[in-house]
Amino acid sequence: MTRTAIGTAAGGRTRPAAGGGTRRWGRALRLLALQLVVPVVLLAGIWWWTGQAGSFYFPPASEVARYFADLWLFERVGGDVLPSLGRMFAGYAIAVVVGMVLGTALGLSRLLRTAADPVVQFLRALPPPALIPFALLLFGAGDWSKVFIIALGTVWPILLNTIDGVRGVESQLLDAARSFQIPAGARLTRIVLPAATPRIFAGMRTSLSIAIILMVVSEMVASDNGIGYFVLESQRSFAIPEMWTGIVLLGVLGFVLNWLFVVMEARVLFWHRGLKGNSDA
Repeated sequence: MTRTAIGTAAGGRTRPAAGGGTRRWGRALRLLALQLVVPVVLLAGIWWWTGQAGSFYFPPASEVARYFADLWLFERVGGDVLPSLGRMFAGYAIAVVVGMVLGTALGLSRLLRTAADPVVQFLRALPPPALIPFALLLFGAGDWSKVFIIALGTVWPILLNTIDGVRGVESQLLDAARSFQIPAGARLTRIVLPAATPRIFAGMRTSLSIAIILMVVSEMVASDNGIGYFVLESQRSFAIPEMWTGIVLLGVLGFVLNWLFVVMEARVLFWHRGLKGNSDA
């Protein structure tokens, strides 16, 4: 009998493979390398092509990088970046609150949901940029017109996902809670909302991307600062390298904000990932 078999027969256990942690690290590094291959190759290709093309509309990437460092690392952060982020986060926060509150109410009540469905479907079909003239009449050319447009466009994924999440709560859980005479408020905060949270977060992540888009669009009309304003003014004055720096900055902001949201979601919904892992196993 081999040593491994003797150890198994005597103790009923086998030692975990010593290289398990090493294999996990190796797999993680391979995945990271795979994720970096396409961006690095794409960036290298763009860098080479723009340097050789000699196009007025596609300046060399090295020139865009130089302007980016001059403009966005120091000069225009306070005048353009911070106002844009302030408007975006204000509109996004309003959308989260309104979407969760209304979505919970509509998800819990079939009567309210049936009555409100035509209005919801009509309003969500309206393109938010088409309401910019109305927002300017209502709030003027200040920040609140832009916050209004951002909130109006980002509320729908949160609202609809909240409705679906609340409706998807298992009826057996609610029946058991009622049989134990758990108050309605406790049922909402301890059963309904936790069960609906994964769907709500999915809507919030979608709305975050929409908020960035509407931030740019709203700043291109009746504005005197912001990233969208800078991009449009650079295009009008044929400052093409500067225009591309604003576009690149928007991509960087979108990537960073999405990454931060994914990290926060993983921390908040750690229990949900554990349940999914157990069910898959």
